[in-house]
Amino acid sequence: MFTGIITDIGTVRALEKRGDLAARIGCGYAPETIEIGASIACDGVCLTVTDRGRDAQGGWFAVSISAETLSKTNLGGWAEGTRINLERALKVGDELGGHIVSGHVDGLAEIVAMADEGDSTRITFRAPDALARFIAPKGSVALNGTSLTVNEVEGAGFGVNFIPHTKEATTWGLAQVGDRVNLEIDTLARYVARLNEFPG
Repeated sequence: MFTGIITDIGTVRALEKRGDLAARIGCGYAPETIEIGASIACDGVCLTVTDRGRDAQGGWFAVSISAETLSKTNLGGWAEGTRINLERALKVGDELGGHIVSGHVDGLAEIVAMADEGDSTRITFRAPDALARFIAPKGSVALNGTSLTVNEVEGAGFGVNFIPHTKEATTWGLAQVGDRVNLEIDTLARYVARLNEFPG
């Protein structure tokens, strides 16, 4: 489990197709603190660490990405040098600063508009029709692994305001119209919607 509070920006260092897609990701985490088999959310996708180490470029960890994950997320668009949001798994006693995030992406949202509002940036997304009903004003979503509050909703579109800190501490400062981003809906919204299907 994760919180959607990004703790590092990683860089894709190498990609190799061998059955699954193998990726080596440079990071600021001390490699000796990363356990083999640990979970790290990479742009919101929970991936299992298969190796880790340190070289002249700094610390890194390796993951394997299945064809199923590539088909449901934006990880298939990774290239060497791609910057990604990272979060290590939640530990008992850690501060829950965002919301509960599983790291299981529900679909891809698309950035359809961006506008600066003072120092902040308002970004408008279009969600897949099947997921739009789970997104509510002032509710939570995870986008590329970042816990965010929805400002407004209109049909399948929804807006999020990005403050300067979020743009600096994550990859959101690099966002562009047309980008497809990993969307995980709020677990609570999922269960509320499911309960409403069975009024009693």
